[in-house]
Amino acid sequence: MAYDADVIVIGAGLAGLAATAELVDAGRKVILLDQEPEQSLGGQAHWSFGGLFLVNSPEQRRLRIRDTQELAWQDWLGTAGFDRPEDHWPRKWAEAYVDFAAGEKRSWLHRQGVRLFPVVGWAERGGYGATGHGNSVPRFHITWGTGPGLLAPFLRRVRAGAARGLVELRFRHRVTGLSRSAGGVDTVSGEVLEPSDVVRGRPSSREVVGAFELRAQAVIVTSGGIGGNHGLVRANWPERLGKPPRRMLSGVPAHVDGRMLGIAEAAGGRLINRDRMWHYTEGIENWNSIWPLHGIRILSGPSPLWLDARGRRLPVPLFPGFDTLGTLEHIMSTGHDHTWFVLTQKIIEKEFTLSGSEQNPDLTGKSIREVLGRARSGAPGPVRAFMDRGADFVVERSLTDLVRRMNELTVEPLLTEEAVRGEIVARDRELAHPFTKDLQVTAVRGTRKYLGDRLIRTAAPHRLLDPKAGPLIAVRLHILTRKTLGGLETDLSSRVLTDDGTPLPGVYAAGEAAGFGGGGVHGYRSLEGTFLGGCLFSWRTAGRAAAREVS
Repeated sequence: MAYDADVIVIGAGLAGLAATAELVDAGRKVILLDQEPEQSLGGQAHWSFGGLFLVNSPEQRRLRIRDTQELAWQDWLGTAGFDRPEDHWPRKWAEAYVDFAAGEKRSWLHRQGVRLFPVVGWAERGGYGATGHGNSVPRFHITWGTGPGLLAPFLRRVRAGAARGLVELRFRHRVTGLSRSAGGVDTVSGEVLEPSDVVRGRPSSREVVGAFELRAQAVIVTSGGIGGNHGLVRANWPERLGKPPRRMLSGVPAHVDGRMLGIAEAAGGRLINRDRMWHYTEGIENWNSIWPLHGIRILSGPSPLWLDARGRRLPVPLFPGFDTLGTLEHIMSTGHDHTWFVLTQKIIEKEFTLSGSEQNPDLTGKSIREVLGRARSGAPGPVRAFMDRGADFVVERSLTDLVRRMNELTVEPLLTEEAVRGEIVARDRELAHPFTKDLQVTAVRGTRKYLGDRLIRTAAPHRLLDPKAGPLIAVRLHILTRKTLGGLETDLSSRVLTDDGTPLPGVYAAGEAAGFGGGGVHGYRSLEGTFLGGCLFSWRTAGRAAAREVS
């Protein structure tokens, strides 16, 4: 029977590009489909900070971080909380991924030209004990060049494959169905959308101008998750996190709509762990939006005081950077969707970084000079822009004026100066001596014992009401959608499984569409730096497995 290609890859993000690159290396002919225009090639990864989870890396060792595969696996298990029968394959994927992160991951990326920023970040610190959630040591490695820097080698390999006649890139092709014409799924059908010249990330036209039907021996689904589809996020919202927010910001473009997950399920694939998802609680409205409800996440150091909508301090250990979903669960129990950071100019200068390649032009542009400029006084340029233009920032010299303007940002004035001042003064008293019962103060002091945090991530402890540290700053924080942790169930060869546990012939899945491996490699929570790495590991597996299967 005639085939249009050996393999059809659906989705031209990092996972799709990487799977295609592996297929090209094996000499296979590939058609790569994406519903967006060519200028969006690379998908969500282009916008990412480029964080990678690595274990016992040279960067860690240079900073005197002692890490082991055993410790990383302990942290993964404590974080994932695998407890369902369908966690069989996700757990196997998790073990394989930790092996990869502690083994060849760094050297494999290094051979392709990927380089890393020398300071390792400490994300998701937990705070629940040795066997609970969180990273015991810093493991968050930033790609030099951020998301675009990580994409570059795979874009290069795919473009080289196209030049050799092995890759055909078909943009504006939206898949609507998978079907069989022989024994396995070998037919991909869909709609051709009208050409679009919108810039990367902006919503493109959905006007249909034609149809297509393509056939191949294997199909790899790398179409991403549901983060841009708030209706689907709410429909799958887990009861354990309370009621879904009335209003959310989007951390991903609108085309991350989850359509392909339903299509693969209709073709016979099993979709598991639909209620596992990863959303951030430190979202701010982008003053220079690209996609609808475009939000940016604040990657904060540990010092800001975190208050709920009524000015009450969040409970231990819900400090900035410690437990994303624990914080989300608590926020949704308060009856309000927003919270507040209260901090000083001294803290924002050292501790605020904004997630995303476009918010870090120094790292994205690989400018050593500009990166060194972060050590100078003053907030980084992108942060200053939000302070000046962002809808969520309040800057004032007096606490009275700060609280008044905070109330002006909400529909209902929920804050009283008495409540906010009480929390701040109580916290400030704990800094008057070397002892404390305030665990956030303990955490800040402990953080500064790590050289990386002391240099660029944690301000010296000080009173928030110290005029010399001012002005005072308040930031309104929103829920920000991001990642789908469930997905299509896959075995360790990335083959999509059916309800009876057997492979769906001819169909593979990788990246977020497969829950980054197995249908949910993270379980309930993530250790961070594992999303891009999960795409890389699962697509590599899918590409190599599909290459072996096609003749």
